[in-house]
Amino acid sequence: MVLDVMLPGLNGFEVLRRIRNKSRIPVLLLTARGEDVDRIVGLEIGADDYLPKPFNPRELVARIQAILRRTRTAERAGAGQPPESLRVGDIELDPATRTVRQNGKPVELTSVEFNLLEVLLREAGRVVSREHLVDTVLSRKFSPFDRSIDMHVSKIRRKLGDSDTGTDHIKTVRGVGYIFARPQDRAGSSAP
Repeated sequence: MVLDVMLPGLNGFEVLRRIRNKSRIPVLLLTARGEDVDRIVGLEIGADDYLPKPFNPRELVARIQAILRRTRTAERAGAGQPPESLRVGDIELDPATRTVRQNGKPVELTSVEFNLLEVLLREAGRVVSREHLVDTVLSRKFSPFDRSIDMHVSKIRRKLGDSDTGTDHIKTVRGVGYIFARPQDRAGSSAP
């Protein structure tokens, strides 16, 4: 779905909130506002990608195709042999049903957040570079100035309660990427 922030009556952010209450359909958000905060808010409430206006129509098509590739990859993973559930500490991710549970309680994630967490869980205990995450999860070439992967990681951290518990599931490795900490590596840690 391509959703414009500037709609008559109801704004695009509210429409996106209502969509996320009922559906996990991929959403690309268009915004005429050049403010970072508008794009961050869009990603935080569930957009899978954003594109500021004015934009090149070819970039819009490329971003839509990238979202569709990620969606198809997820569907194909569920089509054959059911993928094995991943469990690291208190987090359990089931690729077959695209669900995440923390201590048995559901954690609601957007499709990008789910895919990002899956990559980090599969590599738990090892550093995953930002370049690899952008390529694998966002299906685009890495740009050092693109902070969208960082915003998605930040949102996952919040949903997992990392800032509240004093121990972090996802740690930042400055200048490199991220690592999903195994339980024995988490005690007393705090990621920047």
